[in-house]
Amino acid sequence: MASSKSQTTKLPIIFSFVSFLLILSSSTVCSKPLVSGSRLPANQTFRTRHELHKLKRIRSYLRKINKPAVKTIQSPDGDVIDCVQSHLQPAFDHPKLKGQKPLEPPERPKGHDSVESIAKTLQSWTDAGESCPEGTIPIRRTTEKDVLRASTIRRFGRKIRRGVRRDTMSSDHEHAVAFVNGDQYYGAKASINVWAPRVTDQYEFSLSQLWVISGSFGNDLNTIEAGWQVSPELYGDNYPRFFTYWTTDAYQATGCYNLLCSGFVQINNKIAIGAAISPRSSYNNRQFDIGIMIWKDPKHGHWWLEFGSGLLVGYWPSFLFSHLQSHASMIQFGGEIVNSRSMGYHTSTQMGSGHFADEGFGKASYFRNLQVVDWDNSLIPMSNLHLLADHPNCYDIRAGKNNAWGNYFYYGGPGRNPRCP
Repeated sequence: MASSKSQTTKLPIIFSFVSFLLILSSSTVCSKPLVSGSRLPANQTFRTRHELHKLKRIRSYLRKINKPAVKTIQSPDGDVIDCVQSHLQPAFDHPKLKGQKPLEPPERPKGHDSVESIAKTLQSWTDAGESCPEGTIPIRRTTEKDVLRASTIRRFGRKIRRGVRRDTMSSDHEHAVAFVNGDQYYGAKASINVWAPRVTDQYEFSLSQLWVISGSFGNDLNTIEAGWQVSPELYGDNYPRFFTYWTTDAYQATGCYNLLCSGFVQINNKIAIGAAISPRSSYNNRQFDIGIMIWKDPKHGHWWLEFGSGLLVGYWPSFLFSHLQSHASMIQFGGEIVNSRSMGYHTSTQMGSGHFADEGFGKASYFRNLQVVDWDNSLIPMSNLHLLADHPNCYDIRAGKNNAWGNYFYYGGPGRNPRCP
């Protein structure tokens, strides 16, 4: 976690659930006597059977993704972190990875100056000095409550479609982003200001991330994504959490958040994907940001992820993708929210800090030191950066450039306001 004090100075970079159902069924029977003996009404019997069947499926799913732990850590924010042997992580359930072990770290892009370090607190679960042993990885344990918040088990841990912005057509996903396209890209890097924006509906989220994109924007869309997000549906709270995502078919059947399916291979025992980030920025006070870099290893072709000050998290194997097996055709940075209009008007879910871009440092959220990786595995400055805010009266974006921050932008907003009804 980097602390930024000035824009112009250089910055380092169910069982209980079943009981509830039985009590509910019992109280319903007692309060309204049945006409035909002691039988439950057909629709109530069906519902009870349906819920029990759903519960059985959830428990089966949890047995699949919650792997045996050699150590368990109780995080102060309520999370349970399991230290799982690296070769038992969910990725190795994939047919193409079964029996394999994580790869050795690749060569980082030229012009990359981070060093392996964890001098600062990055996530709440490490606050008490806890850590996972070497040879294991920390995995946030998924609970029955987590899965029950999703609309269906199949949709748990997945984005709905329209997760990338490419035009100005309206949808329930709204963006304020900067992007480059028209070339071949082999990675991207940025430092992202971390806040805890208010999310006003359980089924909405607010995130700040970078996207590595290839393919058309039809059913063949490939993306790799990383950043921070506040998602009450996925995590059950309003903490900003480090997350990853991938898809190879435009968010339809492939891919997932974090380690909730077979895909991303983690190699680091210090970072838990999906865990809360700490500390966080506050308005007109101290600012914190995280570094995110994604790049394609020229030797093996896999896409690697680095977090913070040089912490190599892991990789997405190239065989997961179609278009991204070769290169990306677009890099995108910025914020995204879901506007469900559940109250009949625009959501008050915030993006970034919840303040508009023109408020500047310490008040508006930012991305700084934007770079892309070229064909020669070199980090280079951005050129031809495009800006897009599809609902600028609700969330906007402004870019700039200087010696300390390179290419940067401020972005975000409060959502509903007099100009955003």
